[in-house]
Amino acid sequence: MKHPEAPEHILEKAWELAEGSRKLLREPGIIDRIRQVSHHSGNRAGVRLLLASLLAKCHRPFIDPRKPYTEIGGNDSFSGRTYDERYIGPFITRHRLPCNSTTAFLTPALRNIDHPLTLDREIIGRPRELYIAVLQLLQDASHEEAQPLMLLAETLRQLRLLRDTQIERLEQMLGTLQQERSPLPPSSEAIITLISQHLASRNASRLPVLAVSAAYRVAGTRLGEQVQTLHAHNAADAQTGSMGDIEILLMNDERIATVYEMKSKRVTIADLDLILKKLARTTARIDNYIVITTDPIDAEVHDYARSLYDRTSGVEVVVLDCIGFLRHFLHLFHRLRTHFLETYQELVLNEPESSVTQALKEAFLALRRVAEAE
Repeated sequence: MKHPEAPEHILEKAWELAEGSRKLLREPGIIDRIRQVSHHSGNRAGVRLLLASLLAKCHRPFIDPRKPYTEIGGNDSFSGRTYDERYIGPFITRHRLPCNSTTAFLTPALRNIDHPLTLDREIIGRPRELYIAVLQLLQDASHEEAQPLMLLAETLRQLRLLRDTQIERLEQMLGTLQQERSPLPPSSEAIITLISQHLASRNASRLPVLAVSAAYRVAGTRLGEQVQTLHAHNAADAQTGSMGDIEILLMNDERIATVYEMKSKRVTIADLDLILKKLARTTARIDNYIVITTDPIDAEVHDYARSLYDRTSGVEVVVLDCIGFLRHFLHLFHRLRTHFLETYQELVLNEPESSVTQALKEAFLALRRVAEAE
């Protein structure tokens, strides 16, 4: 009996095919659907679903790529989530492909399904046209309308093209920014205006984390503190074992001294009660638990946070305005303001597409270009 080829080897074979410039399929309709799924900026779950199902079909030809849930039963169903997390995830990370950093099978539209993904059963997700295209491609693979390996390779080729286009676009914008930069560095208040405009963009929930992280990376040695490695944007605290979005360590003994939690909404007393429970469960000796919000802060929330010092036996819990925090930092470390701006830009540009979209990256460079010109 012939042993199946390892999924890692199948992916590498498909990637070698994808590195060429020519299209790998002849059917225009199939190519158009793959391009639609691979390049859609508003939903990146569809392409990971497609990649996982196609890889499973290549690995085990007897399975039905429309049945990526073991709950469906039968010998031809499989765990799409396993293929997605075990093989697709590390592969897209290694090649920096523009996909979500977490599995597609935990998104609301693809969770808790116990029936085949056939065209007569609609996936309740947006945009509807994207999921219809995915279902059609899975049907193509199941009926041998196109070889699964060629479908997989063409999907990777489209992702590579999108990645290279995005990188080239950012490099062009960075080059223009460098050429037009003023010899006089921007003021602290100009930087605050720039960051405020960026935080006001759509889908900007990750940006406050990056702004605070940039501040500590710049000033950490002067404070005797350092930023713990950032966790994934959509990784829950329970999964990572972390206390919050950012953990600040003391350099001398690597003890967690300060925890930051970011909120892109108004902070409530209920939010602080959840923090109280989190602190009660930890054995770490934390000095400060700081909640950063981009919304106004109610007086009763300020007062309630202050009252937690006694209840936590000495942990300072405070709610701060994000821009107010950054303004104080930049004026306190005024000579580091340009270094802060460069560090924030680096963090933004290096974030995966699932955390900071290409549109957000380009928006920052465009805003900075205007700020520098002024």
